[in-house]
Amino acid sequence: MEILEELAEVFNVNIAAYCLMTNHYHLLVRTPDANLSRSMRHLNSLYTQRYNRRHGYEGPLFRGRYKSILVESDSYALELVRYIHRNPFEAGIVDSLEKYPWSSHKPYMSDAKKWKWLYKSYILKLFSDSGKESLRLYKRFVLKETPEEINRIFGRKKLPSVLGSKGFIDRIKGRFFSPEDFEEIPEAIRLAPDTDKIKLIVCKAYNINDDELYASRRGYFNEPRNIAVYLTRHLRNDTLKEVGLQFNIRKSSSVSSIVERMKSGLKADRGLRMRIEELVESIIKSQEPTPLPQNE
Repeated sequence: MEILEELAEVFNVNIAAYCLMTNHYHLLVRTPDANLSRSMRHLNSLYTQRYNRRHGYEGPLFRGRYKSILVESDSYALELVRYIHRNPFEAGIVDSLEKYPWSSHKPYMSDAKKWKWLYKSYILKLFSDSGKESLRLYKRFVLKETPEEINRIFGRKKLPSVLGSKGFIDRIKGRFFSPEDFEEIPEAIRLAPDTDKIKLIVCKAYNINDDELYASRRGYFNEPRNIAVYLTRHLRNDTLKEVGLQFNIRKSSSVSSIVERMKSGLKADRGLRMRIEELVESIIKSQEPTPLPQNE
């Protein structure tokens, strides 16, 4: 708890909600200084040092790197506050939220100055500008069960990297996705374009319908199909099996052959290289958000 308060005051991290469980913890934070990585390193390393010193242990305490999700504000932030605060109750640790001392639920209900570092005013104002009314609405909100959609998301082995509306996710994809990210950032796959979008743009460029992307005949070089297969593998980093399922190709070796053939073609055929570059540019551009019309 002391380290969390230190994060808020020294690192300028807005901690909107927290819950410390027996073998993990949840934080909902806003980082105005874009220093999430540095802040989490400070939190985990300092906590590990103090824990080991107190209990006579050595070595790392946490398994693996922390998992982070970029969250759209307002409604999704409220859902996460509810999910975080209800964690001990949903896990059967307590029979009421008020009985759990290691979450920010009780501080939300308190006016004590010791909680001034908690960034709860932003969340409460989403309910109402009136302090009493916002608290009343918060209590009613948090007592309701967490929506199945949120439970399903956090029940996955692989968490999403972005949580929000479709428009929000599209804006993030358009702004931050780059094919080069795969070598540096494994999480980039979650910002990659949908396979359907790749197929749509290839079909549009070649003026064909998507049925022709599945055509395979001996001795017939189906350039649109091969390009779509190559781009799905290149831009999404999908496995050979996953790519094969998208194009009705049974053998992973056949997918591999197409990809390698396209790589060779890129080196030898300048025209093919230019066509693929234009398609990549169109696919990435299609992920950029459409600007809102300006008022005249």
